[in-house]
Order: sequence, then structure tokens, then C-alpha cells
Amino acid sequence: MPGTLVDSNVILDVLTEDADWGDWSAAMLADAARSGPLAINPIIYAEVSARFERIEDLDEALPETYYRRLPLPFEAAFLTGQCFLKYRRRGGTRPSPLPDFYIGAHAALAGLTLLTRVARRYRSYFPTLRIVAP
Repeated sequence: MPGTLVDSNVILDVLTEDADWGDWSAAMLADAARSGPLAINPIIYAEVSARFERIEDLDEALPETYYRRLPLPFEAAFLTGQCFLKYRRRGGTRPSPLPDFYIGAHAALAGLTLLTRVARRYRSYFPTLRIVAP
């Protein structure tokens, strides 16, 4: 499925009208929407949900008519584990896989472009992933 997986930082920049990144994120989100479908997965949904008290408000902010809701495939979980192992061998200290690994693995395996403003880890562990970032 062609399209763009939208990282939570971009969505939150737009929803919170972030003074530093809001304009960039809104412009990139609009460009991505013109190019094809936008998507989120359960991890992105969870990260954005921290800004809401009610699920109804979250669902209104992330309408299914604008963001396709994609399941996280088991193959992405495997790739996440492999990337996390590389991370730990390179000196990473976190004790469990990072959400970014799941998001990057999902986008890479699904052939999606990833729209994010924090690309360093994605580029390090998913070198073939198409990324739109500053």
C-alpha cells in the first residue's frame, strides 16, 4: 500500500500548534496527503492519546477518513527485535524496544514513506526507508 505513515511528533506539532515545528509539520502533512493516503498504527495512536482525556476526542483529532488505521504486523515486531538487538550491541541502554523501532519497521515492511521530524534513529536502523524529515 503506497502512502505515508505519520509519526506522532508531526501530528502533535499540528494539534498543539507548536511554535517551532507546527508550520513545517502542517505543510509536510498537507504535501503527504496530496501524494497518497496517510496512515497511523496503534503505537502512533497511543503516543498521541497521551494528549487527550477521552477517546472520543482523540478519534475526532485522528479521523479515520483522514488517517488510515493500520495494524502492526508480526513481521514488523520481528524486525523491531532485530533492530533493538543492534541498538543494544551498539551501546543502547534502554531495556525494551523503543516505539521508534516499531514505527520504522512497520513503514519499511509496508513500503510506506515515514513522515517524522526526528529521523536519526530511523536512518540508522532502517537505511532503505523513505523518510520525509527536516
